[in-house]
Parts: sequence; structure tokens; C-alpha cells
Amino acid sequence: GMKMLAEDIEAGHGTLRIRQSDPANLEVGVNMATTPGKVIFQNELMQLIQYMPTTETVLRTPLLIVPPWINKFYILDLKPEKSYIKWCVDQGITVFVISWVNPDKKLGNKTFEDYMKQGPLAAMDVIERVTGEMKVHTAGYCVGGTLLASTLAWLAEKRRQRVTSATFFAAQVDFTHAGDLLVFVDEDQISAMERDMQAAGVLEGSKMAMAFNMLRSNDLIWSYVVSNYLKGQPPSAFDLLHWNSDATRMPAANHSYYLRNCYLENRLSAGTMVLDNTLLDLSKVKVPVYNLATREDHIAPADSVLYGSQFFGGPVKYVLSGSGHIAGVVNPPASGKYQYWTNDNIRDVSLADWLKGAQEHKGSWWPDWRQWLESIDAETVPARPVGSEAMPPIEDAPGSYVRVRA
Repeated sequence: GMKMLAEDIEAGHGTLRIRQSDPANLEVGVNMATTPGKVIFQNELMQLIQYMPTTETVLRTPLLIVPPWINKFYILDLKPEKSYIKWCVDQGITVFVISWVNPDKKLGNKTFEDYMKQGPLAAMDVIERVTGEMKVHTAGYCVGGTLLASTLAWLAEKRRQRVTSATFFAAQVDFTHAGDLLVFVDEDQISAMERDMQAAGVLEGSKMAMAFNMLRSNDLIWSYVVSNYLKGQPPSAFDLLHWNSDATRMPAANHSYYLRNCYLENRLSAGTMVLDNTLLDLSKVKVPVYNLATREDHIAPADSVLYGSQFFGGPVKYVLSGSGHIAGVVNPPASGKYQYWTNDNIRDVSLADWLKGAQEHKGSWWPDWRQWLESIDAETVPARPVGSEAMPPIEDAPGSYVRVRA
């Protein structure tokens, strides 16, 4: 136990980095993130991956997934039987995924605006060049969803029609009920964090990972202290917890903007957030929205996601999944686990009242979402090759950006 403790302090460069999983047989591109595809574009902030089709026909409208940059995209592509990305491909969807860079000090000045322009907006341009489709279905997870919502509001203000639908996985646009993370958010704490980030250029991923672990400290900290260090029992190999510890750094400018505009000042839902000299108004976002919350979420609480649903200007389908921020999203139908609830009444209603009128469905929400997607645009076309003459593949998925460890 003491040997493991010393190794974990050394691994954290003087800060305890608790091992939650045995990394043996958990290698990105070998045992995880193995859905076949190619990187077809890259810039300094992201690589864009297109996945190989497995069906003869596909939905005409492609899907662009915007993951959080706080973690790596392969939470949606763990082992094949758990992979949301593989499932989407097998369902006849042309899937594109952003793989964010793990930034270092030289990217410290990259802003939230840069992430919008070099992330989803750049990806939409590439998808149009490769598929000929001007519009995409979009999906954003956690802070990737907050960025996606901001991008949709920016596009609406510019009167650019690039998006057919938006799906949010455990993502917040209003932070009134942002849960336990608000413990870490006040002017003094953010200012102190900004001073640290100014010196380093980035926020170390381990600090963010520790903040998330503290939200469930009995499960994610103390149980490992007891078993690893007091009993001397190394943890078993578990892909989800291996991913959890594979943290990413964040540029100082981007993280500061996010904490201040969203958590501290709650500007996005209020219509006072400015991005690229553009005032963002979510009520101008008219595309259909599938807004997924998870019942035991400590990071994007279900009542926060429900409350945020009312700020969009188009039709919103709010769906509540069983389990939490990860397992409630990554819940393949084949596993037969958990359940989800639906109820069309989302205006001025508390989560408790919403649940009283909700219908419970056994198993995964994924098939329900796939039906919803088809109800918006059911047209199909022959399956598309990966890349094009103009955008030839750069390297195999999952690409090189995702392999950079903090």
C-alpha cells in the first residue's frame, strides 16, 4: 500500500494522483476507441474523425458530435459493446466526432470563441466539403453541449442555417441549479485559479479530475484510499475509470471565460453572453432539441437541465435517463440496464412534478433518440466513403491528439 501511495504521488508530480483502475489491457486504439474511422482534418485545437459506414444506406443528414474538452472523446467509444459511436454507425448514421487537443502552455490564450470557430464551425465546413451536406445533426456532451448551444445561438444571430437538430447529453445552458460544483465557484476561488493558470498557461487536468472526484468522494476517493493504500489491493482494470483518470489540460483563457460567463454570472440563458462580438440569444435557436438529463447527475443535475430546456426557441424533447453523468448516457440497449422517462410538459414545472406525469420506459434511451432523429429527416442515401479527394484521410482513428496524456 505504501509503495502504491509513493508511486501515485510521483505520478502526480508531488500531488496525490489516486489510481482508480489498472491500466493493463486498456490502451486507446487497441482495447478502447477502436471503431474504424479516419482523421480527415486537423487544426491546432482538434482533429475531426469520420467513421467508416457499416450499412449500405445512411441517413442523408450526417451527425457531428461535440464532446467536452475537459475529458477525452472516447467515453463515447469505449469497448465495442459499450460504444455509442459504433452503435450510431451501425444504425446507418454518418458519424463525425471532434477529438480535442490536450493543450499545453502555448495554447493558453485560446478562448471559448476559438473553440467555437476551430471546433464545431470548422467541423461543419469540413463535413460540407466531404458530404455535400450544408446541414448536420449535432450532439454535445456536458461542456461540449454548452459550447454547442452557444454556437447554435451564434449561428441563429448570423442567420446561418447549418444545423438540422441538436442533442444534448447532460449539458447545461442555465447554471442556477448547477449543483455541487457551485461549491468551487465564487470570485475568490476563480481569481485564485486564474492566477495559477496565468503562470502555467493551462489548468492541469488532474485538478479538474480531483474536483469531479470530490463530488462523489466516498466512491471515487476514499474507497481507493482504503483498498489501495491501507489494504494494499491494486484496483482492477475498468475502462470507464481508466478514461476518468485520463484527464486533459485546459487553456487558461477558455476556462476562465467558461467559469465566469456560465457558472458565476449565468449569462447564456440570460441572453447577455457575448461571443465573437455577438450577443447570444437561445430563444432564437429554433431547431428541434433532444435534451437528455440523467437522474443521479452530480455535474449537470437533472433539474438544471430541465430548467434550461425552456430557454430554447424551438421544440424541446426533455428525456430523463436512469443512473448518472456517464452511465446514464453510455447505456447500450444490449445491456438491458436502467430506464428512461418521457413527458412533453417542460414549461414551469419542477423535476418532481415532471416525474409524476412522466412515462417510464425500460432500458436504453438510444433507440428512442434514433427514432426522434429519423422523425426530423428520414431521407437516406448510399453509404459515404471516408474523406474525399479534397479531404484525404490523415491517419487512422482515434488519431494522435487523444493519445497525449496530461
